[in-house]
Amino acid sequence: MIDRLHIRSTVAVLSLTVIVLAAACGGSSGSSSSASPPSGGGEVSAAAGKDVFESNCATCHTLADAGATGSVGPDLDDLKPDAETVKNQVTNGGGGMPAFGGQLSEAQIESVATYVSSVAGNGS
Repeated sequence: MIDRLHIRSTVAVLSLTVIVLAAACGGSSGSSSSASPPSGGGEVSAAAGKDVFESNCATCHTLADAGATGSVGPDLDDLKPDAETVKNQVTNGGGGMPAFGGQLSEAQIESVATYVSSVAGNGS
């Protein structure tokens, strides 16, 4: 017979893990799918990228232009990534960051890459 206390402890640890991971990735498990689509019917723009960043990235990353002060992921103002680096990281994840390639459209990823690479390190 399995010890009920052991089962309850295991369930509690798993539940806490899910909550921590969800918080680290921007909120509830459905928060990424609620990203604002880029304006203009899928056009790539820095303005659309800022919307995507604010909806999906700001809880983890610092970026002065967006008023974001997240501390889970790297400070993008210090990192100053180029657009290709942002696109690759957002699409594939890595280093503790989840992949958003299956959750954001290509236009959203291109837009956030354009936005971040154009404002990182510029302050606001």
